[in-house]
Amino acid sequence: MKQQLLIKRAYEPAASADGYRVYIDRLWPRGLSRETFHYDIWDKEIAPSTALREWFHQDPDGRWAEFAQEYLAELDSNPAFAALRQAIADKPVVTLLYSSHDTIHNNAVVVRQALES
Repeated sequence: MKQQLLIKRAYEPAASADGYRVYIDRLWPRGLSRETFHYDIWDKEIAPSTALREWFHQDPDGRWAEFAQEYLAELDSNPAFAALRQAIADKPVVTLLYSSHDTIHNNAVVVRQALES
């Protein structure tokens, strides 16, 4: 059976259908408490580099394609990404959690693409 990779904003309530929940941002989600935010692992090390993230946020729509390409290159050379791939290999459902308001242009979309390839 193929692994199901879901994407969800960190601010949405946890659900049993989420399976194994991986928070993939470098910064803690603003306004959420450590007591109420449910995740199985927080993998800060696979977040986009600070320079790439700050560059992208200046123009998310216009820079999306280049951001995705650059971030995929970062993931490809990141040992933490290989470790994540191994850590979730036996999980039937994995939900990638992100904090961005933008549900289309965010790092979770790129991470899912990288995991599916």
